[in-house]
Amino acid sequence: SLCAGGAPSLSYQELKDLKKTDVLHVDVRERWEIDRFGKIPASINIPLGELVEALQMDPTEFKEQYNQKMPSKSDPVVFSCLAGTRSKQALAFAMSLGFS
Repeated sequence: SLCAGGAPSLSYQELKDLKKTDVLHVDVRERWEIDRFGKIPASINIPLGELVEALQMDPTEFKEQYNQKMPSKSDPVVFSCLAGTRSKQALAFAMSLGFS
């Protein structure tokens, strides 16, 4: 599932534990934020404004653009941002596109 049970929030430790499994971690911050504050290891950056389009791409195009295998609608995905607002929007977008 996209979130831990009904709560769309994860602690730092929960995220670290999840990242030991086969989960796709999508950072929805803007590129300038990544440049300024740093990249989260083993995450891919897809700014929130690009997310809906990215999640509907052809898998080959997704891999070319983000250098990562495109998640299937049943793959575990975690979204993160700076304060939690955009990641909750990202979760809503993904679910509206049929991601479980």
